Amino acid sequence: MRSMRILLAISGASLVLLTAAPLAAHHSFAAEFDSTKPVKLTGKVTKVEWTNPHAYFYVDVTDEKTRNVTNWAIEMGSPIALVRIGWKRTSLKVDDLVTVEGTLARNKNNLANARSVVLATTGQRLGAASSEPQ
Repeated sequence: MRSMRILLAISGASLVLLTAAPLAAHHSFAAEFDSTKPVKLTGKVTKVEWTNPHAYFYVDVTDEKTRNVTNWAIEMGSPIALVRIGWKRTSLKVDDLVTVEGTLARNKNNLANARSVVLATTGQRLGAASSEPQ
């Protein structure tokens, strides 16, 4: 009987930890991004991460004045949310030229949350399943 109570206690504690971890890992849009700071970036894709809880891709953006190249991390929604609005895993590839419209991060340089992505080769505009309030 005592071992049954211990087993139930361990199971209960494990369940609490497993359900709390995703909640702690997720952030609100306003905590990380500043909706008063829109950004439009154009560059070449260097990496695509099709992962949960957010897909990311990275873009080399050349500053028009200094000609310096900076690699930007672009956050989008979850892969399943992207699929629901028309994305495929192969929609975005390394070396694709894209224009991203989104919002700058509050406390991190070279990070933005995308609202839309335009593929230069086709002109196709895709939403980014952003969590930004409309």
